[in-house]
Amino acid sequence: QVRLVESGGGLVQAGGSLRLSCAASGRTVSNYAMGWFRQAPGKEREFVLAINWSGTSTYYADAVKGRFTISRDNAKSTVYLQMNSLKPEDTAVYYCAVRTSSPRLTTAQAMSRMSAYDYWGQGTQVTVSS
Repeated sequence: QVRLVESGGGLVQAGGSLRLSCAASGRTVSNYAMGWFRQAPGKEREFVLAINWSGTSTYYADAVKGRFTISRDNAKSTVYLQMNSLKPEDTAVYYCAVRTSSPRLTTAQAMSRMSAYDYWGQGTQVTVSS
């Protein structure tokens, strides 16, 4: 079992920045792919970005390329989502997820599917005001 806890959400003005954290416990996640998804009110949950098991590859949704980055600190079993140049349309609940099952995924298409992930956090609200 893996427990994921997101933090760092809040209210920010358009153009501002936030850094979300996703702390894992119960099992080391240093060798597993992790992803971030978001869900805006009235919309389906959508892929934001992901990092592969080794930290050598990252995958981004077009909507966040050039603005969001993902990184991981394996010593702290934590993944970060750095969000810059935030827009009102980035307003959503943000969820982190981890894939512990096999095989390891190596394509953006595979990493962007919700079904690829085995454990999810409870989410953190990000609100961007115009």
